Amino acid sequence: MAYKYIAKAWKKPKESYVKDLMWQRAITWRKQHAIVRIERPTRLDRARNLGYKAKQGFVMARVRVRRSGFRKTRPISGRRQKRMGVNKFKVGKNTRLIAEERVARRFPNLEVLNSYWVWEDGRFKWHEVILVDPVLLPDHPIANQTRRVFRGLTSAGKQARGLHNRGLGAEKVRPSKKAILRRRNKHQRK
Repeated sequence: MAYKYIAKAWKKPKESYVKDLMWQRAITWRKQHAIVRIERPTRLDRARNLGYKAKQGFVMARVRVRRSGFRKTRPISGRRQKRMGVNKFKVGKNTRLIAEERVARRFPNLEVLNSYWVWEDGRFKWHEVILVDPVLLPDHPIANQTRRVFRGLTSAGKQARGLHNRGLGAEKVRPSKKAILRRRNKHQRK
């Protein structure tokens, strides 16, 4: 029953008690290291939903990643305009996947199960990552998957690969490259 109220408060954090609580926590989080191992999850309902259990073999870590567009600083030496490379940079990974990869590098003996957003301010985003120890939990479904975060097998990885955008009644997960070209050519002809 408590999970229902926690989920409701986190649904609109700026309108509930969560905003004041996290405002205070963010002050201390900014002073901490980028990756911090934590005892228990901040959003218990979300962590439980993603597979966390309060038992031996599950580890939680909070990660801080930078938050901004990918506008680069203007080069000092000469370039022609086309190669200046300042605006319109896009990244193939989302910040949640970047956070998961950083944690996986910090804890090489653990496997990343999933992660979720916790808070953000003007400069940083914080995510909490759920890790599983394959030695302590050998029958866990991901215990025999090695380095799954780097192969894009976590939820954030699948989202970055475009596998979450399923249409209604779609047979396939995504259109093939041929189908994308066909669609593009069709729009260009009009």
